[in-house]
Amino acid sequence: MALIYTVPQNHVVLIKRFGKHARVQRNGLRFKIPIIESIKTVHEWGASANKNGRFIELSEQQTDTPPRQCQTLDNVTIDANASIYWRIINPVKAVYDIDVLPRSIADIALNALRANIGKIKLDQLLSERQNLNQTIAAQLAESGAKWGVTFTRVEIQEINYSSETAEAMMQEMTAERKKRAEIAEAEGIAEATLIKAKAQADAIKIIAEAESSYLSILKKNTTPHVAGNIVFQQKYIDGIEKITKNSSEGQTKVFLPTDFKGMIME
Repeated sequence: MALIYTVPQNHVVLIKRFGKHARVQRNGLRFKIPIIESIKTVHEWGASANKNGRFIELSEQQTDTPPRQCQTLDNVTIDANASIYWRIINPVKAVYDIDVLPRSIADIALNALRANIGKIKLDQLLSERQNLNQTIAAQLAESGAKWGVTFTRVEIQEINYSSETAEAMMQEMTAERKKRAEIAEAEGIAEATLIKAKAQADAIKIIAEAESSYLSILKKNTTPHVAGNIVFQQKYIDGIEKITKNSSEGQTKVFLPTDFKGMIME
């Protein structure tokens, strides 16, 4: 590389002097002292560095983990992968404190992915993927602080499982929907029964209050003895009506007295 060069925007160059780190050069026109100074290269970083590994990018970058076999808490085997988004905040740490940063990021992300998938069931994994993304990102942050890297987000890309697993999940979902429908129906019947019982109780209360009021009026306008006889006769007639109403057609005979003599209190 020439003695004078231009460092692109959002990139840095690490300068070594006599083989040891000396300084960081940021974007703009820069130079190095011939013979005693050289540029630290990171060829193994691949796309995360350019110009033969000399310029280190500081903007957000993406590392994709390869698909890996994982096992959920309910013993379902799946293949999963994720995209890790990160940014270098300390290029000296990122280069010198960890061996091949992008590869190390992929390794710890895969380990976190497999470990967290093993803690939850498949249906929870599918329905709460965003929560798992956030959990993995938080776990990566600890390593990132040591490596001079901040992790901006994690996105699980693919979750693949066998057709047998998919069919079993469909059957389970169908059974769950049926169960919920049965519960809803039972709850509806119970609620209707409760409403009916309450209505009957309210009706009995209203009738009792009406009878009490009716008896009070009779006592005010007649003697207590006469009032009691009137109420007795009314309840007798009401009872006969209920018997005739509830009897089977032509199966029950009801004999009514021709008068109430002997039934009325003298």
